[in-house]
Amino acid sequence: MRIKLITALLFAVCLHLSAASFSQSITLTEKNASLESILNKIEQQSGYDIFMQTELVASSNKVSLNVKNLALTAVLDKVFKGQPITYAIVGHTIVVKAKASGKPVSAAEQAMLASVYSGKVVDADTKEPLIGASVGVKGGGKATSTGLNGEFKLKLGDENTQTLVISYIGYVTQEIQLIDKKDLGLILLKSSANAMKEVVVTGDLAIDRKTPIAVSTINQQYIEEKLGGRDIPQLLQSTPGIMATAQGGGYGDSRISIRGFSSGSKKGNVALTINGIPVNDMENGSIFWSNWSGLTDVTNSVQVQRGLGASKIIVPSFGGTINITTRTTDAQKGGYISQTIGTNNYEKTAVLVSTGLNANGWAATFQGSRTKGDGYADGLNFLGYNYFFNLSKVLTPSQTLSFTVMGATQTHGQRPERPLTEYAGAPQGIKWNYDLGVKDGKQINPYNNFFSKPVFSLNHNWVINEKSSLSTVLYATYGTGGSGAIGASASGTAIPPRVSNLYSPFDFDAVQKSNAASPDGSAATYLYAAHNDHAWYGLRSTYTTTLGQYLNLSAGLDARYYKGTHYEEVKDLLGADYVYDPYTGNSAAGSRSGDINNPFHRAVVGDKIGYYNKDYVMSGGVYAQAEYAKDDFSAFITLSGSGTGDKRTDLYNYLNSDPAQSSRYVNFLSYQAKAGANYNLNDQMNLFANIGYITKPPYFDNVFQKFTNSINTGTVDEKLFSYELGYQFKTSGFLAKLNFYRSSYKDEAFTTPFTDNTTNLIYSVNVAGVSEMHQGAELELRYQPIKPITLYGMFSYGDWYYTKNAGPATVFNNQQKAIGTVPQVFIKGVKVGDAAQTTAAFGLDIKVLPDLKLGTNYNFFGNYYSSFNFANITSAGAAPYKLPNYSVWDLNASFKFKLAGLDASLNGNVNNLLNTKYISDAYDAAGSGDLSKLNVYYGLVRTFTTGIKVKF
Repeated sequence: MRIKLITALLFAVCLHLSAASFSQSITLTEKNASLESILNKIEQQSGYDIFMQTELVASSNKVSLNVKNLALTAVLDKVFKGQPITYAIVGHTIVVKAKASGKPVSAAEQAMLASVYSGKVVDADTKEPLIGASVGVKGGGKATSTGLNGEFKLKLGDENTQTLVISYIGYVTQEIQLIDKKDLGLILLKSSANAMKEVVVTGDLAIDRKTPIAVSTINQQYIEEKLGGRDIPQLLQSTPGIMATAQGGGYGDSRISIRGFSSGSKKGNVALTINGIPVNDMENGSIFWSNWSGLTDVTNSVQVQRGLGASKIIVPSFGGTINITTRTTDAQKGGYISQTIGTNNYEKTAVLVSTGLNANGWAATFQGSRTKGDGYADGLNFLGYNYFFNLSKVLTPSQTLSFTVMGATQTHGQRPERPLTEYAGAPQGIKWNYDLGVKDGKQINPYNNFFSKPVFSLNHNWVINEKSSLSTVLYATYGTGGSGAIGASASGTAIPPRVSNLYSPFDFDAVQKSNAASPDGSAATYLYAAHNDHAWYGLRSTYTTTLGQYLNLSAGLDARYYKGTHYEEVKDLLGADYVYDPYTGNSAAGSRSGDINNPFHRAVVGDKIGYYNKDYVMSGGVYAQAEYAKDDFSAFITLSGSGTGDKRTDLYNYLNSDPAQSSRYVNFLSYQAKAGANYNLNDQMNLFANIGYITKPPYFDNVFQKFTNSINTGTVDEKLFSYELGYQFKTSGFLAKLNFYRSSYKDEAFTTPFTDNTTNLIYSVNVAGVSEMHQGAELELRYQPIKPITLYGMFSYGDWYYTKNAGPATVFNNQQKAIGTVPQVFIKGVKVGDAAQTTAAFGLDIKVLPDLKLGTNYNFFGNYYSSFNFANITSAGAAPYKLPNYSVWDLNASFKFKLAGLDASLNGNVNNLLNTKYISDAYDAAGSGDLSKLNVYYGLVRTFTTGIKVKF
């Protein structure tokens, strides 16, 4: 009720301010305030621009004022009464000038007024306003952005001729020379997909009131103001249908769900593309955000497409697609340096330098950052280095070539979900980390993640003629790293002794003594790292042409090759001489362990242990899309087909001389057919609808039986049938979007990991034949009663459930050995867990002063069901635990100023302002709803970050 009351009051205040603005009436109470302060507040309430010379205002007297709903001119008369200066109103601008009775506005003042430039930025094809387009002076300096109607107003003083740069994500940047004309009228920006005349990298981006899909976009300014020290997924939670959690709180360990479809490990159904390049794990569709944490510093926009999306290629996007578009090489010379500090010793230093485009058509941009901190809980220390480099060449007026390398090298501690009952007694509270240990007198976390993943891409854009263009990207990525853990021999344990009680660290010094006393020198307990190394190469090329006046056709190809190498490596023998890893043979599939090529293996530090296999995935596809647009109607149809082949080489369970050591390629044919239409009813309203049927190949782990080379002949493509209806209403100050969707997901197969509380070993369950229904409604609102205030909100309701029983489900230990199978899983009617089915958000941004902006965001999560172990649901009636509803407030502030003549900004963020304690993730292994058996992650506590950025 309190939140509803606050929201109602805020809307009422804004409506009141809006009414006051249109009637030019002012309400103000000030005592001994400076004239400049008074005028700034009048500017905010009235909507009038104010021009004043500093030397004139400096000689003014203090002002005391108490007026309510008084006309603007009457208020100004009171303000300037007894002042040595006066004012004049010219058009929509108040000019402060020297007192001279009867004297008209001076030529200087008129020149100042003449420097107010205005215009409206629209899509060149649809003529629809582009909201949030950037408008600024070339070379840096003053800038603004367009409002909800696409209009802008920029005051530049009395400078000489300048050039305005207008840019918007997915569109070609335009430059306009400023000479005499102050009203620039309509400024038409062309979609970069159809008019590539500069270095530009794009993905499958949607266009408002034209592309018939549900879409939300955040820009660079929003990211800079709101992100703080978080991952990108947590910034998207104010978008309908989206939920993100930080899981254990590790650096880059966030996961995100769209409409109940998860990006989580081994169940990836949210696609991520970066400049049009798909980057989900090729084997299981997962998104590992720690690989992309540095992208926030070079991101131009993040566009979330819910549902079918605009992607032409086959990607794991049953829930939706996140398209991140980074900056390419800046045309202007310059850069920035920034420093951010925060809670838990958070530190981030970033620098960006651009050479600008020289006379020979060359340009380069470099960005790098270093991030470190102690993390949100004990033992989550992290250190990351992120980098971005782009080198571009304008080959001809119609061709550009751009080379980019970006990536991250990082290491960070992790922690497992633990029983709710254990947290209740922890003296560390919700920051307790079960896995911490002490060795040689120092704290260690054996469960740490380390990875490096550079991505190289070469883009060629060619405008063939006025109607046709060709865009091609060739890319490669190399990943090395993995995650640490505690290992145990047949006679050992993965739960070492503790210094004292459960809440004290593991005593690895005691383990070292025990291992040193081993009669044969073998380790009962040791530390290892599970590696996931890979090499990935890809090519994507799209040809676009115009057929006639209203029809555009695009067609292309998408080819990928992936090789993943997986093994465990001994990292620390903990006082022993070796780890005994004997081969144990058994004719049953999935029952063997150890290295058959080294049956009496004694592994030392650096040796492979447990398992060692190489996975190969090859994919090739073609796609075509036809788009029709005439007047107020637009429509599209997309067809694509892809062939995928999976191959497995097992270097542990098969002799080197055995031809079966490498399987044959197992091939799958996938396709998608999508169509949609949009109709603009008038300048304010439009309707859209889309429908599609998508298939995608099963993930790698489900193609082969029980982690062997035996092919699972029952594995089939996963399938999605989805349709959606949407409505949008937009005026100059108000925007509303309403969507209804229904998606039927069939033949899902996946593998999910879990930690056994008793043994502390990591297991996984492989389940097949899962079918789900995802349906719901989404509402998105934005209201700008007056220029300084923006209100936005959303409400999303989902109904997601399993439509039939599934199975079989098989459990594997950490050495990929099958230890149990359930033929049928009784999940029909059970709610899909792992994401809140009801979400809501409210946001408010206020430009308190021309250079000071305050903002707040409120997010609510409800109808949130825990995930569960499918292998445990052996009878009907499962009822996984339903998490308590919770909400979180965030606060941010941004202040712009000059530092040694350079543009600078200071940003501050407080996340979880009220320090709300809540469960963000829950795992109900038995699906019984029993709190005593519930494993949880607690959400992040209150954190602060403050950062300064200086542009040069």
